[in-house]
Amino acid sequence: MVKNSVISVIFQEEKKGSVEFQVFNFTNKIRRLTSHLELHKKDYLSQRGLKKILGKRQRLLAYLAKKNRVRYKELINQLDIRETKTR
Repeated sequence: MVKNSVISVIFQEEKKGSVEFQVFNFTNKIRRLTSHLELHKKDYLSQRGLKKILGKRQRLLAYLAKKNRVRYKELINQLDIRETKTR
């Protein structure tokens, strides 16, 4: 949990429209929804929302990986998320 608070301080300084900030927000929403769905397994509307947010984050990460690979690597390491699979 300490790691998340340090990351949140870092991202508060950045602009809210940046790709990194958007991915950070989506990651927080994903973690919150995942913990909600562990308690409420049959909440299908929240499952749908989670899938939509996952898709948005995946598209943003693909865009960042294409534009700036170094920033992409730093971001996935900071947020502790897996690298997206490439085809």
